[in-house]
Amino acid sequence: MAGPEPEAKSEQFSSRFAYIAAAIGMAVGTGNIWRFPRDVGLGGGGTFIVAVVLANLVWAIPLLMAESLLGHRSRLGTIGAFRAFIGRKAAWMGGFMAVVSIGITFYYAVICGWSIRYFIYAVSGKFRQGVGIDQTRQMWEGFVTNPGQTIAFHAIATLLVGYIIMRGLKGGFEAVLDVTIPLLFVVLVVLAIWAMTMPGAADGLRFMFVPEWSGFLDGEMWLGAFVQMAFSTGAGWGLYLTYSVYARKKEDYALNATTVVAFNHLAGLLAAIAVICMVFATTTPALAEEALGAGDQGLMFVYLSALFGQIAGGTWFFAPLFFLVLVLAALSSLIAMMELLVRNAINLGFQRRKATIVVILVVLVGGVPSALSLDVLTNQDNVWGVGLLISGLLVAIAMMRYGLERARGDLDATSDFRVGTWWKVLITMFPVMFAIVFGWFMYLSITDSSQTWYSPFETFSIGTMVLQWGLAAIVMLALNNMFSRRIDQWTPGSPMTKSTLGK
Repeated sequence: MAGPEPEAKSEQFSSRFAYIAAAIGMAVGTGNIWRFPRDVGLGGGGTFIVAVVLANLVWAIPLLMAESLLGHRSRLGTIGAFRAFIGRKAAWMGGFMAVVSIGITFYYAVICGWSIRYFIYAVSGKFRQGVGIDQTRQMWEGFVTNPGQTIAFHAIATLLVGYIIMRGLKGGFEAVLDVTIPLLFVVLVVLAIWAMTMPGAADGLRFMFVPEWSGFLDGEMWLGAFVQMAFSTGAGWGLYLTYSVYARKKEDYALNATTVVAFNHLAGLLAAIAVICMVFATTTPALAEEALGAGDQGLMFVYLSALFGQIAGGTWFFAPLFFLVLVLAALSSLIAMMELLVRNAINLGFQRRKATIVVILVVLVGGVPSALSLDVLTNQDNVWGVGLLISGLLVAIAMMRYGLERARGDLDATSDFRVGTWWKVLITMFPVMFAIVFGWFMYLSITDSSQTWYSPFETFSIGTMVLQWGLAAIVMLALNNMFSRRIDQWTPGSPMTKSTLGK
């Protein structure tokens, strides 16, 4: 097998802007556009937003700093980074992180296909005046129950992103993200301003930014905030780790991670302003509650689709603009997910072109079950979305094994402000935070009377999660020695492949 191409070792982002734009694109996805507004609505508005800010500070920023150190210092993907920082016996941890990401990639490519389909609906005027909730529900059900359409649009999304990453960094995803991410924010700002000018929008803004203090005692609200934060920022996915492989030699780990989290949160707030203000301005309080409680897919593809026809300019301008944002967000995140897999394959000895073709084929096949069944997609979203918490724990373990003071010194070396003991304290506390959040999730699952918690065949059960996580861990452990051998063979130039910790 031919070894990795030279660009795999040397190619770097052309500027800090390019790196940050790509990282923001990694973080800003469909979760910001449909999940965050839904969670804000169900989580108590301002109360939930405060909780997410705190979760970003204590969880997302420290983890992203750690991921950037893993990728930047090792110049390897998730498998190689764990092998370099912890040792030969730890390559499986990076493999498990990659499995979690590919599990998300399978169904995320399907969702990306949905976004493209609904953008086409929007520009063709499907959401015209007089189209109500019954019609948009029929449109949605007609689409998702049509295997030919769901698989076709899943394939379009996968092939499009595959083509972009096959072109590599400079001619591929950097060039695309340099344009799409600024465009995404411009459109979000336009949508938010438009929504705030609508009659009744003040009620939506008041709901969003005035917290109900009693809500801070709601454990489920805190769980939702931490899960949303982990899913939205990409903390623990290995995506930021992957992009950090291409970062320039001098990068400010702390400032970059904070910037990514801040802009990701801004994107969520802008989307929430647009969605919640529109819902409050065009519906009754009862219907607003019904829309926000309809789930991610129901809110976006049923209720909002029906509301566009009720507002001036909604059909010909704002509906296409809104679904354009959804497409841009979906594509930017899918690029990062597929690049993570390609980067690992390159480190294991594949050339980029062959690695990309393999990843395209795997994603095309792996996404079919979710394209055929919403139940499968929901199950996978639950299993691997919660699995991100485990991936985040593995990152914290890598930092502890590497040495927190040593890692802090590495972070300090490139930061404009001193990375103090606060980072060490938060990483040290991470297993405790993980145990609280994860334990609370398990408690809710066990006490949920609608699910048999130990069954491996329930959509939301602990049983199905443990089964799938366990299988992933067993397979990765079995492949550990092979991973380490191939990393050593094909990446001898990595500055940490021969780490003293990795003997």
